[in-house]
Amino acid sequence: MGGMGGMRGTRGTRGMGGMGGTRGVSMMGVMKKFCIASLFMWITPVAILYGFNHNLFPGSTQLSSSSLTLVSGLLAVLSVNLVIVFYIYLALKEPLAKHEPDSGFVAEAKASMTQIAQPENEESHQGRDKQE
Repeated sequence: MGGMGGMRGTRGTRGMGGMGGTRGVSMMGVMKKFCIASLFMWITPVAILYGFNHNLFPGSTQLSSSSLTLVSGLLAVLSVNLVIVFYIYLALKEPLAKHEPDSGFVAEAKASMTQIAQPENEESHQGRDKQE
């Protein structure tokens, strides 16, 4: 219960899930990059298919129907793969920050584990006494 009082007034600096403030800001940057990459994974292939079907790309009018479908589909798939590769590249460039667990959470977890372990120890001692 003592840990709850310590959280008062720190809502804006705690970030996401009890992480430190700088980690929360970094997490928002990662989410922003993910959303932008997801947006491009939808927009790019649709734009390529639209461009080929409406003859917006030079030379697309000279292709047969089956060649147009094949080329536009291949380029759409390649565009999605390029977006994924770019997103992976950005993810690898992210700074590595060692995860530090919240000390209050760790203390509460240890306390709850000792409370759980104590009744089991008492029961096992009583069981041994009965067997002897």
